[in-house]
Amino acid sequence: MSQLRSLAGALRSSSQWMRGQVGSGRRVFDPRRNCSSGAAEPSLAACSSSYVVEMYYAWLEDHKNVHESWDAYFRNAQASSSEETGEKHLSALLQGRAMSQTPAMSEKVVEDHLAVHTLIRAYQVRGHHVARLDPLGILTADLDSFVPSDLITSIDKLGSYGLEESDLDKSFQLPLTTFIGGNESTLPLREIIHRLETSYCGHTGVEFMFINNMEQCQWIRQKFETPGIMMFSDREKRTLLARLVRSTRFEDFLARKWSSEKRFGLEGCEVLIPALKMIIDKSSEAGIESVIMGMPHRGRLNVLANVVRKDLDQIFCQFDPKLEAADEGSGDVKYHLGMYHERINRETDKNITLSLMANPSHLEAVDPVVQGKTKAEQFYGGDTEGRRVMSILMHGDAAFAGQGVVYETFHLSELPSYTTHGTIHVVVNNQIGFTTDPRMARSSPYPTDVARVVNAPIFHVNADDPEAVMYVCKVAAEWRNTFNKDVVIDLVCYRRFGHNEMDEPMFTQPLMYKQIRKQEHVLKKYADKLISEGVVTLQEFEVCVSLYGNLITVSLCKHLFHSCCFPDFFKLDGEPKSMSCPSTGLNEEVLRHIGEVASSVPLKDFAIHSGLSRILRGRADMVAKRTVDWALAEYVAFGSLLKDGIHVRLSGQDVERGTFSHRHHVLHDQEVDKRFCIPMNHLWPNQALYTVCNSSLSEYGVLGFELGFAMASPNALVCWEAQFGDFQNTAQCIIDQFISAGQAKWVRHNGIVLLLPHGMEGMVSLCALFASFKEFTGDFEVQQLYDCNWIVVNCSTPANYFHVLRRQILLPFRKPLIIFTPKSLLRLPEARSSFDEMITGTKFLRIIPDGGPASNHPEKVKRVIFCTGKVYYELAKERKQLKLEEDVAIVRLEQISPFPFDLIKAEVEKYSNAELIWCQEEHKNMGYYDYIRPRFLTVRSKNPIWYVGRDPAAAPATGNKFTHLAELKRFLDTAFNLEAFKGRSY
Repeated sequence: MSQLRSLAGALRSSSQWMRGQVGSGRRVFDPRRNCSSGAAEPSLAACSSSYVVEMYYAWLEDHKNVHESWDAYFRNAQASSSEETGEKHLSALLQGRAMSQTPAMSEKVVEDHLAVHTLIRAYQVRGHHVARLDPLGILTADLDSFVPSDLITSIDKLGSYGLEESDLDKSFQLPLTTFIGGNESTLPLREIIHRLETSYCGHTGVEFMFINNMEQCQWIRQKFETPGIMMFSDREKRTLLARLVRSTRFEDFLARKWSSEKRFGLEGCEVLIPALKMIIDKSSEAGIESVIMGMPHRGRLNVLANVVRKDLDQIFCQFDPKLEAADEGSGDVKYHLGMYHERINRETDKNITLSLMANPSHLEAVDPVVQGKTKAEQFYGGDTEGRRVMSILMHGDAAFAGQGVVYETFHLSELPSYTTHGTIHVVVNNQIGFTTDPRMARSSPYPTDVARVVNAPIFHVNADDPEAVMYVCKVAAEWRNTFNKDVVIDLVCYRRFGHNEMDEPMFTQPLMYKQIRKQEHVLKKYADKLISEGVVTLQEFEVCVSLYGNLITVSLCKHLFHSCCFPDFFKLDGEPKSMSCPSTGLNEEVLRHIGEVASSVPLKDFAIHSGLSRILRGRADMVAKRTVDWALAEYVAFGSLLKDGIHVRLSGQDVERGTFSHRHHVLHDQEVDKRFCIPMNHLWPNQALYTVCNSSLSEYGVLGFELGFAMASPNALVCWEAQFGDFQNTAQCIIDQFISAGQAKWVRHNGIVLLLPHGMEGMVSLCALFASFKEFTGDFEVQQLYDCNWIVVNCSTPANYFHVLRRQILLPFRKPLIIFTPKSLLRLPEARSSFDEMITGTKFLRIIPDGGPASNHPEKVKRVIFCTGKVYYELAKERKQLKLEEDVAIVRLEQISPFPFDLIKAEVEKYSNAELIWCQEEHKNMGYYDYIRPRFLTVRSKNPIWYVGRDPAAAPATGNKFTHLAELKRFLDTAFNLEAFKGRSY
């Protein structure tokens, strides 16, 4: 300690720039002054030794006067030495440089040590830029292709730190922010540089210094800097070799047996299989019991075979030319299907469940789906910290950088209602996107840079170094188990056969593929390495290869694969056990109880907004009058399911309050911050939990998440609400690929509910969704087959909305449910329902027939107007004004898909003398007409159904209220002009 004071005194005598404020005893220094870095660990190279002296004197007076990093530095200098031994310690630190030397010489000693500290930090920050990551040796993993000037890649670089070649053999004190010394606190500069290069510039490149958490940074430093930490036992090496054999020989067999078939093989990244198995092994050791995975097509068959352990004969049968598409689902290819399997993990001897989700060619669309299913399994299993259930997502480099849903999914990763407590991302970095050079495919240096937004560490690794890959996978699994945060593994590899086995990559990447053709297979390289080390013999290796070859040969037989998420709901032929639905009505006492809770605040001394008080009083008034509006009907439907033990989850943008300020399922105390109440969780003593959660401003990612959540259990009502119905088209990929295709494509069943509030009050309309379920055919069987993939309804009454929500759970089959919900009807007095429409014995009405004078004398009716949704109220109002109740019947189509052929046929036959009209407020090319027309022709082919509505248009709405009203008047006039279609041909 005395030596530190001597050093400071010597420097102080030549310093004229001490600027501490001397006053009531405390100097306060700005740690950023004279220093370019504002990070938690200041860049010492940018700090003058004069500044160091200032920091030191401030620290002597009070350790709290300086930043914690300076406190750590000065404490390190003391190294827990007493004042009596301090001189000896500092002498060792400065390698014999006497304190009697001139201030300039003493200052140089300090500057040299600070330079070494800065050098260490430079490798930690930028070492990955010079790591040997490309197996081909011709590219760099990042686009910058530069060598950072602060890394010692040649002797002359020492000068930038004020160091000389003669300093290489001098020892320097190591800072607390490095572990390269192991048990040593000082090392020669030459050895410091060597160990830094070993840690950060070999076949592994680590990006982590952007993480703003000191503990996490220290954890990663220890994992990669500790000398000898990457060692593997002979047993571990043999296991790795055996897994490489399985991965490589599987691809070799498929290539020989079906050489003309696309399979999107793993050649060039065979190490993916042992990598995944290492992650699963280490996760299983930590207590993980279930792993849900998602991946693109490259390597999927290999993952199914060698990770999930799908029977090989089930995979091989898919290559048989006699196998028809219907055997596997009607809509996609063999390398898109998924599987669920439970088995014993051989490394841990514990049960583990592995799920690989099915996904389309839309590469990253499966990401949020996996996260949603993972969250659901955690929720239903009471796994509140993700200790038993986790997810692994695999990506391609171009898609990881280019697909926006990746960013959306990352931003869900730490939101309370969406977090899965850490996902391990594995990027199969082909260094090319189909045929596109990375320099044309992304702006960021690495394809993985998107992960930096959530402070996820990124481990780049050369995929031709299997042991390096295994180590980063081990660390990634430990990171996830320790911090419950995302982590990314960037497997830098190549595609041996281009985008697929039928593709010719030499057209666009001639130099790369000349090198690839010379590239030795990773299995041979690693086998040769272990043989040379004496870990295995050549004979043992050949036996291992032979055994797996025999296993493949035995498995080459035909076997059809079929899997269903909820087998109890289906007969052996795959058809629902029953298409009928029991009553969805409720006892009036239950209706009243839920209504009363919905009108109250269950917590005491809870101050709510005065405007909300009026809303609650309005609800109480409706309950007293035995009526419900839309919000109360939804409340009663949800609450009744909770009573029966059905979990209800409602997610989407602003769903807690409701976009139109009608729902208010979460009450906020107006006087206490963060105090809130969810009355629906106070309905019954032993009810199920109601989860209502505002989502991030995302449709694609959040809808995918909720779709995955709904996959986990058939006994839950999972709802996603678009902020406005037409916003759903941002999530159209999920709708097209997972929902409208449904059972037919994936042989999977899902009961997700999409709530799409919409309306056409001159501003917005819903049109994009209709493209998903149009079917231009008059063939009844084709229509039915298409329609059965999902249920689409457009309710015109709160009671029908109530019933359809309850019916979704009570139906003996699980299909996605699309509900068009209104805007203008939320508060329309005519759009209210009586308890009489919701009590025991009532149920959802697929159509609502005309109940007025027209139905009393159907033979006299001249026109039947079929419509759906809120336009009914405009039509009913106009009909009443024109006194045409006996001449015109209005029939509401409430269920659009599956189309109610039986009920429509009955209505058409009932009004046998009337002409048929379809009326919609959307433009002709945007609404339901193209969907219902062929179905009406199926019901009655001899008579046309005339269209009444807006003309075709490019824009979905006028955007002008007066133009909108003029269009409305025009088509209402046509709807009730009984001569409008006379003499016209259809």
